[in-house]
Amino acid sequence: MKGNYTKQNRSVYRLTVHVVLVTKYRRKAISHQILIRLRQICSDTCVKWECNLVEFNGESDHIHLIIDLNPRIAPVKLIANIKTVTSRLIRQEFPEHLKRFYGDKKVFWTGSYFVASCGGVTIEQLKSYVQNQDTPSGNSQGAVCGTCVRTLYAPSPANPPGITGDPLPV
Repeated sequence: MKGNYTKQNRSVYRLTVHVVLVTKYRRKAISHQILIRLRQICSDTCVKWECNLVEFNGESDHIHLIIDLNPRIAPVKLIANIKTVTSRLIRQEFPEHLKRFYGDKKVFWTGSYFVASCGGVTIEQLKSYVQNQDTPSGNSQGAVCGTCVRTLYAPSPANPPGITGDPLPV
């Protein structure tokens, strides 16, 4: 395997996501000092969740994070925690600045977020890799559609019931 994978007892992984968080009402409330503080809070939060903040940047109304996730962590839980912690600390540390944008409302982020998986290969490369795997009979099948997969792995003398595909690589 190539790439920067994390190895643990029973798993080898690299789960990378791109997250975008937007300020409430898309207000331009993020100053340079707040952006620096957001980077530190996000990095510390990721460490606590056994994840790694790979990249961080933002503009006056949103931030971008690229995070290497731990597979035991649900992305939605990590993102919710990042939003909660950053909102609370930024409101505590920059109350006068945020008062100009939100008055006395205790808000900072919108209720929504963007998250997308991103990895070291394109979807096309991954599809090609999967499609060109050898079948249990030893023959490469090339492009395989969903119907072909059901046919290919249907119970037969070559594929007894209970066999559903290739075992995971060791």
